Amino acid sequence: MEPQLSHQVTDSVATVVIRHQAKRNAMTAAMWRALPPLLEELAGDPGVRALVLTGEGGTFCAGADISTLQGSPLEAQGLAVAAEEALAAFPVPTLAAIRGHCVGGGAQLAAACDLRLAEEGTLFGVTPARLGIVYPSSSTRRLVSLVGPATAKYLLFTAELIDAGRALRTGLVDEVLPEGELDKRVTELTRVLASRSQLTQAAAKEFADGRTDRDTHWAERARGSGDTAEGVAAFLERRQPRFTWTTAG
Repeated sequence: MEPQLSHQVTDSVATVVIRHQAKRNAMTAAMWRALPPLLEELAGDPGVRALVLTGEGGTFCAGADISTLQGSPLEAQGLAVAAEEALAAFPVPTLAAIRGHCVGGGAQLAAACDLRLAEEGTLFGVTPARLGIVYPSSSTRRLVSLVGPATAKYLLFTAELIDAGRALRTGLVDEVLPEGELDKRVTELTRVLASRSQLTQAAAKEFADGRTDRDTHWAERARGSGDTAEGVAAFLERRQPRFTWTTAG
């Protein structure tokens, strides 16, 4: 099978799968280019309330396929950053489901997701120092925001791999699951995410990412959304709320 990104939408959850098993799901130049327009398409679907990024088979993503990126290193890095930023800007909650190796560009993509769940035995690494590449400032800041400057420097300076336990302790991942239980937990968590107010999630995502100039914007959206009234009514009536506001709308 040719290296590619595949996707499907089931029960309001979009799943994007990195497929390049011959090279542990390393991203080719074509795959980097394909991710932003795919995310734009999914962002425009009002039926999508959460997104999962994962890799085919037993690994998440071993980074960039260097054999397809032998032109300008800056151009190659630009493709990866564009894909990372498109993922970070995706309007609904995003979750990386990680097993095997999550290295280089794979770690870059995982860090751009809102949440990260990993299987025991997963290895993580940020490896530009092995290739003499300057890691992008935006990617460095995102890594620091997750793990703090000390761990970020360790990962970047050494290019060493760390295990899932250390990734959990440092904040690189949110949960570590026993082998065989990752998919079940991802299904459970995305079901919860899809049931919650997308208005609350969208505003919280912006604020958590450092946006400080949108309080009025979100207050206006809240007044006209109907989500608050529905949430209060559902609470008083002891039923599940049916939130209708969507980022795509």
